[in-house]
Amino acid sequence: MNDHAAPRRPELVCPAGTPASLRTAVDAGADAVYCGLQNATNARNFPGLNFTPDELRRSVDYAHTRRAKVLLAVNTFPPAGQFQLWKDAIGIAASVGADAIIVADIGVACYAAREYPQLRLHLSVQAGASSPEAIRFYCEEFDVRRVVLPRILTVAEIADIHRQIPCEIEAFVFGNIGMMAEGRCSLTNYVTGVSTNMDGVCSPAAAVRYDEEADGTLTTRLGSFVIDRYGCGENGGYPTICKGRYSCAAQPEPYYAFEEPRSLNLSALLPDLMRAGVTALKIEGRQRSRAYVKSVVAAFRRAVDDIMAGRQAALTDLIALTEGHKETQGAFQSKSWR
Repeated sequence: MNDHAAPRRPELVCPAGTPASLRTAVDAGADAVYCGLQNATNARNFPGLNFTPDELRRSVDYAHTRRAKVLLAVNTFPPAGQFQLWKDAIGIAASVGADAIIVADIGVACYAAREYPQLRLHLSVQAGASSPEAIRFYCEEFDVRRVVLPRILTVAEIADIHRQIPCEIEAFVFGNIGMMAEGRCSLTNYVTGVSTNMDGVCSPAAAVRYDEEADGTLTTRLGSFVIDRYGCGENGGYPTICKGRYSCAAQPEPYYAFEEPRSLNLSALLPDLMRAGVTALKIEGRQRSRAYVKSVVAAFRRAVDDIMAGRQAALTDLIALTEGHKETQGAFQSKSWR
């Protein structure tokens, strides 16, 4: 990577779980907002979130009048015999004037490219395409215009991929970091019977329980499984299996078996990512509040504008908005984030 290359202005891609959040993101400075329909076609299929077709249409109009784009996430994997729901989602995206759809499943990509060639395709991180060869396949077969890279790559690796692919790159810069195995999680399906990748729900709310014990300990459960226990004064997180604490005979003291709760924050690496060829910077958090959206989007808007103006980026302290009030640069700086 050429450390002296001039940074390119990236698109700031921001989350919207509701129409109100979409308006908040646009007003806070988002260049593009991504959202999903109220069904299993998107990977944040939670009650109370997402858009009806009419809400999506009105939201696209709101964004377009303010020169912002709307990207529709159709980024889950259709179970056998249920493909019509995904066909309908793509048709809705085209009819309301969405600027792109974000797809993960190869069959969905094929259908969209064949039936709606005018609709721009972005490859979801859920597709798990992390090599130039895999990315080029999607570009050549389905005319994919942008790839959202998995959160397992260093900045140097992103720069190397950029030199070898014909499409734009989108990289996460803030929010959930997970287990680094995008589109391959079966943990919640094992416990609840609901799939992250096919039903769009990780740790469905109906299976979540918080129980306060007599000594003040807060126990969190997913289905019949204890995910964590928090002492008095500890913040109790939302129970996801990959971020729970567990004990066993060989390790009686509870420990994070998969990943400690913390959030990705790459604000300090923005100039490096921009020089590496990243076209779009993605903020995660469609299930988060409007206050979160407003604060994080505004902070990254200022940072990007500062960098493009040749100023030192004034980085807002976002630790209060991170999971567990902890942050990490994950694999982006090195492979030793644990």
